[in-house]
Amino acid sequence: MKIQINHTTTYSYPEPVTDSVNEIRLTPRTNYRQSCYHHEVDIYPPVNLLTYEDFFGNRVHAYSVNKPHTEMVIHTKATVVTLDKAQGTDLPRTSLEEQIRLLNDEGFQNRYIEFILPTRYTEVTPELVEFASQYPFNEAEDMYEWILKLSATIYEQFTYDPEATSVNTTVKKALKLKRGVCQDYAHLMIAVCRSVGLPSRYVSGYHFVGDLQGSNANFEQASHAWVETHIPGTGWLGFDPTNNVEVNWRYIKLGHGRDYKDIVPVKGVYRGGAGTLTVKVDVRKLDN
Repeated sequence: MKIQINHTTTYSYPEPVTDSVNEIRLTPRTNYRQSCYHHEVDIYPPVNLLTYEDFFGNRVHAYSVNKPHTEMVIHTKATVVTLDKAQGTDLPRTSLEEQIRLLNDEGFQNRYIEFILPTRYTEVTPELVEFASQYPFNEAEDMYEWILKLSATIYEQFTYDPEATSVNTTVKKALKLKRGVCQDYAHLMIAVCRSVGLPSRYVSGYHFVGDLQGSNANFEQASHAWVETHIPGTGWLGFDPTNNVEVNWRYIKLGHGRDYKDIVPVKGVYRGGAGTLTVKVDVRKLDN
């Protein structure tokens, strides 16, 4: 499917601010499941952009606004074609015994160590171990089925609540609340997977749901987050515990990292007082 994304981030300040230094990670990736055919970035006040790839291969645009300003607007527009590639049931799979053997292989662990070690967001705590104990490997056909069950359980046991958490919420707090947003759902699933040595990474992007809203694009949209897990013998697969589905043509990937901190869409520092942030996202399907 051909999908167009318009993403506008606006920072407004009551008094002029200066020396604003920023990074944005808002460029859709091109990979086996999607192709980014067009992408543009417009910044106000006008700036010179420095573009590079970070450690995880995400496209980064960096810039600074040194002169006093009371507003900064970041607008990105992209056209992406997504594919419905084969899902786990259609991909190469091996036995649970072989998957566990590969999981314990030193070479496998060294290759994916960044996505196995816990982070501040995905810390392995006693509460997490207790939650993960619901999913013993020996009760699943293989790790693919185990992950599907994990995603479904998070979806069933947690309540989507935008007011319950913030961008700084850890898995420990989210587990206590049993509430949160896509970021919390993703961090929890990642933490459980890593607690058993399964490489998992945090994915930032967009989720097209326009046709589910009666083809009406006039509703509030936002960025989305989900999980990619590397299943030994199969490879990286995407799962969205917030909606309890495998990633399909509706998902447009921007980038991935160990957790939210690695893939913040817009981040920076500046000199001056506090301002307000407004984000508008429009994701719509185009005629093929």
